[in-house]
Amino acid sequence: MAWTQTDLDALEIAIKYGVRTVQYRDRTFTYYSLDEMLKLRDAMKQTISTAAGTTRSTYGSFSKD
Repeated sequence: MAWTQTDLDALEIAIKYGVRTVQYRDRTFTYYSLDEMLKLRDAMKQTISTAAGTTRSTYGSFSKD
């Protein structure tokens, strides 16, 4: 599923105002909890940034001294 920045903005507004039931186009969604909404927001952010090529990767290093 390809989320857009508009989708993310709509979810963030719902989170901001504490709304758990949102209508998007012709569908209505009811989230069980704020935690569920936050997890979806994080997934949306990751998907959008990956599609835009703006993800950051951090690699650890170690030595055998």
